[in-house]
Amino acid sequence: MATEHNTEIKPVGVSPLLYPLDEFYVRNGRALPAVISIEGAAMPEPHRGLLVHENDMTPTLQNFHHDSLHVQALHAEERGDFYFREVLLVLDGSGRFVEYGAIKINLGLLPADARREVLEARLPLGRILNTHHIAHASRPKAYLQLVSDDYISSVLGLAGSSVLFGRRNTLTNRDRLPLAEIVEILPPEPAA
Repeated sequence: MATEHNTEIKPVGVSPLLYPLDEFYVRNGRALPAVISIEGAAMPEPHRGLLVHENDMTPTLQNFHHDSLHVQALHAEERGDFYFREVLLVLDGSGRFVEYGAIKINLGLLPADARREVLEARLPLGRILNTHHIAHASRPKAYLQLVSDDYISSVLGLAGSSVLFGRRNTLTNRDRLPLAEIVEILPPEPAA
């Protein structure tokens, strides 16, 4: 995987590293948080174990936290066969936020019942795909290090700016067509 090795982190207006999250930022007139691409091996634990793999994030986070997850949609928009949403993944038991991010889902590649569940914005996409036996693969494009801005700190309930880690990922179907483009960002201390 090709990565950029920048020593300086600069905020930008649009970033392929943060797509589709960057669309929500642009639409709301916010500057993107400072972000760089890093090697997966450079990511500290437990973030590395949670992000540097080719598995779905839903079961990875559920196994780590020993709890099921639900979606809290912050913003959502349907554009033709594409559904964009900015979300928090929330533990069912404690209500703690365990991931912030954005996703672009190709509804045209989903059967009607799965499509309906996606639009209800309650369940993570990974759970929907697995429940409906929709074959898919996770293909991480980049591993991210970023500094939380006021907005991300606010939605994650952080006291101030924090160094966060995440990944830019694509889920593909059995024909290698993109089911979803995803940015997944974890809180600073994802304690189990």
